[in-house]
Amino acid sequence: IREQCSWVHKDPVEATEKAKALVYAAICRVAFHEELENMSVNMCPNSLVIGGGIAGMTAALELADAGNNVHLVEKDNHLGGNLARVDLTAPYLYSARDLLTEKITRIMNHKQVHVYFESKLTELTGFIGNFKAKIQMLNGKPGKTNNPVEVDIGNVIVCTGFKEFDASRIIHYGYGKLPNVITSFELEKMIRAGRIETKEGKIPRYVAIIHCVGSRNQEFHTYCSRVCCMTALKYAHEIKSANPECYISDIYIDMHAFGKGHEDFYRRSSEAKTLFLMYEKEDRPVIHKASPKDDCEMLIEVNEKLSGELIEIPADLVVLMVGMEAREDSREIARIVNISQDKHGWFIESHPKLEPVATTTDGIFIAGTCVAPKDIPDSVAQARAAAARVLARISKGKIEVDALFSEVMDDKCSGCRFCNQLCPYSAIEFDEEKKHSHIISALCKGCGVCVAACPSAAIIGRHFTDQQVLAQVEGLFEV
Repeated sequence: IREQCSWVHKDPVEATEKAKALVYAAICRVAFHEELENMSVNMCPNSLVIGGGIAGMTAALELADAGNNVHLVEKDNHLGGNLARVDLTAPYLYSARDLLTEKITRIMNHKQVHVYFESKLTELTGFIGNFKAKIQMLNGKPGKTNNPVEVDIGNVIVCTGFKEFDASRIIHYGYGKLPNVITSFELEKMIRAGRIETKEGKIPRYVAIIHCVGSRNQEFHTYCSRVCCMTALKYAHEIKSANPECYISDIYIDMHAFGKGHEDFYRRSSEAKTLFLMYEKEDRPVIHKASPKDDCEMLIEVNEKLSGELIEIPADLVVLMVGMEAREDSREIARIVNISQDKHGWFIESHPKLEPVATTTDGIFIAGTCVAPKDIPDSVAQARAAAARVLARISKGKIEVDALFSEVMDDKCSGCRFCNQLCPYSAIEFDEEKKHSHIISALCKGCGVCVAACPSAAIIGRHFTDQQVLAQVEGLFEV
């Protein structure tokens, strides 16, 4: 009455008459209401965590420390994810190795955590509280069978992480052609080895760091990868620490110092005499090989935004700050666990503000950089939030299912399977023996898509039956 009557009509008399009609129609509908009761299903306390990075390990430990069995599936032969490739973390320069060592040691020694290395999830059936998962080894060892492991679980947390952008896709940066143009992860490898040098084995006098490679670009990815700015400042600090005489140029679009301690870190880098050059996102720097007369390996042309001048920067080593992008196997994972992806391939949460770790499939949660680019604190916080949601459900022992689900009348179902193809929640199964569809009430959200589409009128939407809706419509005409 409020939204469809009083708020939309200016004439009080006509609005009152319409309100009377709406009330009478509702009364006509109520006459055909049936008693509805919520269902409850048992909750299996075991959980599955997909991905052994910082988010996956955090979620697994939160669940295991509460006394629950956790199956942790990792595609590689080691834990740590992309963080295992990092030396120090920005902005406080903590050791990533120390952070991971503590987590990995706890994971491997925890009696409640079962780790599956070089494995992947191949099948997930069932519903919240009662899933069955098949875990397949990627590479079977000679002489051993490679049969999948089947486990019973109640909830799933997906923490599959990200992959780095392929810098060779941006031709004018020369990655793959100019030997001393490297990516941020390749620089990390040098830093971990203890020596920053060119391909010729020389200590670079001029180092240029270019931001937003693959990010904030209409041709590739329009989003910001969030971690690149602070990581670039960290590289400037590490390069200066190793070689105080080195000249560093930091070439950026915008400096995103959004987190705790980030602004102070940026200020310290400015005071360390790093040269900051700003450019427009649609007018990116161009890298050329230097001539023999130049005292450097390369020259970088930058249309500097603040001065409005075309500036040429010398460089012996160019570091491309490659952005984050969704992994190639994200689509397969989304299909198996029945969750959605956005246009960039990131997994979609149920609600970005109110349900940031839940998905549209009950019992499936997401955390970390498989959702969107984020730094370590945000990944850890999201992993703990997902684990907390799972623990809250496990503690109850049962899950209540909303009474507003749909039902198939077996005697009317023709077995056309239209409903199976249309259901957005994969809540409808087809019984091959009986040749008719069946709705899993624990998965059904009562959206009514199948009810409207069924050509045999074999599906009833509880609380929205034909009899109830028609009585309401007829009531409107009687007034």
